[in-house]
Amino acid sequence: MAADDPKSRPPFNIELPEDQAFGVYANLAVITHSPVEFVLDFAQMAPGLAKAQVRSRVILAPHHAKRLMRALNENVQRFEAQHGPIKEIGGPSNDPAMPMTFSGPQGEA
Repeated sequence: MAADDPKSRPPFNIELPEDQAFGVYANLAVITHSPVEFVLDFAQMAPGLAKAQVRSRVILAPHHAKRLMRALNENVQRFEAQHGPIKEIGGPSNDPAMPMTFSGPQGEA
């Protein structure tokens, strides 16, 4: 087996504390970086409000950010193979000055 083969690595355990088991909801992500780290701010923005609140911040070394990117790509490909293509919703994703939102179509009240 190759050294990079996941089957050749020893198993490890991940502890998930009960108070974190439900996670946090985010419909907005802001990603910034410096020469030594990537900062991922996951935020929640309520409809009609101009201010988002950061719910979680994750700071990664550049090599871990790249590994996360690859893992996300692999998992999206697996998801789409099982469930079909994920429909991309238009929005500010084409504007590099705007943060990436995870929200779908905005409802009206």
